Amino acid sequence: MRIHLTSVFVDDQAKAHAFYTDVLGFVTKHDVPLGTDRWLTVVSPEEPDGTELLLEPSSHPAVKPYKDALVEDGIPAASFAVTDLQAEYDRLTGLGVRFTQQPLESGPVVTAVLDDTCGNLIQLLQYK
Repeated sequence: MRIHLTSVFVDDQAKAHAFYTDVLGFVTKHDVPLGTDRWLTVVSPEEPDGTELLLEPSSHPAVKPYKDALVEDGIPAASFAVTDLQAEYDRLTGLGVRFTQQPLESGPVVTAVLDDTCGNLIQLLQYK
């Protein structure tokens, strides 16, 4: 068994697509129109057949309170691995990305948390 797909709820799929591809560097895997929404997934360019991230619309009434509670408590909706967290932090802050947590060593990992501009906190993680 392996993880094939996971998702983050996003306030605006077009805005999320731009952020996750143009800023974070993921590539589009699937973009299928479904009425007013899209089946929109991205993958790492390093693993084009790897786990897909679904940029899922936040339209269900249960989503907003869930997302708001996570953000208020500083809990990331997803975690992405990087090989050099400081370099990625520097690159993303240079692009104007807002971090809610600067790089922080925590035992065997270094983490940082960013705002994806779509209602989520996203953790970047580097194993030391």
